[in-house]
Amino acid sequence: MAIRVQIPAPLRLLTRGAAEVSVEASDVAGLIEALQQNHPGLRDRLCDAAGELRSYIRIFVNEEDIRFLQQEATPLRNGDLVSIVPAIAGGRSGRA
Repeated sequence: MAIRVQIPAPLRLLTRGAAEVSVEASDVAGLIEALQQNHPGLRDRLCDAAGELRSYIRIFVNEEDIRFLQQEATPLRNGDLVSIVPAIAGGRSGRA
């Protein structure tokens, strides 16, 4: 089943600049493995050494955060849209 995956700008170096890729997977864990097979290095950016999703990475399936679904066991269907969203931090408060 073809799943569309939106790739954030910081990870596009690993997808040769592609903002969206397509993979075959039945759940989010399988999607991460498929991304790794097609784009080596992506799993290391998404998961820690224990294989757990990094705390600053959010994954959405059709705009629903997998943390509130079945996490990495969240099932996927043909045509689903998965968004990978890294947390953004830093910057200035604007105070002098």
